[in-house]
Amino acid sequence: MPRFARLIPLLLAVLVLVPGCTTLQQVAALRQVDFDIDRVSNAFLAGVDVDRVRTYGDLRATDVARLTAAAARREMPLAFTLHLNAENPADNPAPARLVRLDWTLFIDDTETVSGVYNDERLIEPGRTADIPVGIELDLFRFFGDNARDLIDLGLNLAGAGGSPTRLTVRAQPTINTAFGPIRYPGTITISHTVGRGARG
Repeated sequence: MPRFARLIPLLLAVLVLVPGCTTLQQVAALRQVDFDIDRVSNAFLAGVDVDRVRTYGDLRATDVARLTAAAARREMPLAFTLHLNAENPADNPAPARLVRLDWTLFIDDTETVSGVYNDERLIEPGRTADIPVGIELDLFRFFGDNARDLIDLGLNLAGAGGSPTRLTVRAQPTINTAFGPIRYPGTITISHTVGRGARG
């Protein structure tokens, strides 16, 4: 699982000027947190609940009608929750307090949408926090106009399709300290493969 890269000299210089061991411990703690993608939940493709769909053949007649109508409008909206795990190692001397996560989603190396998760998470040493990131995008905008391909991609992202699909999140966290929030200048990259036959 990926770890935070070393802080750039600018951030280190700022921290040197900030008194107090607590702030330094909080920064160090978040640097040690491991992030990975856990799962996708609450997936809806053009209004169709695809959490209950395992293959294309499981789609009901009403589902197919909805998807066909969306394709005719040159739309294929997908909404889902992407669950990130944030694990603070047991040997870390301090908790990590995450207050914001700026993110950009890539699907099979194609950049799609960006957003901000701003619900505070306190991650104690030896614990893992769930970070549920709500995502909405129109597959039509990023992946062409072949309706069957878009439907298959939507099913893959929900873990139901027959082909593995790579999800990648580039994220930039912000932590809260006694002296206010500190935003990391660098990004982390978190990747995971979903869909049947995926190996992670």
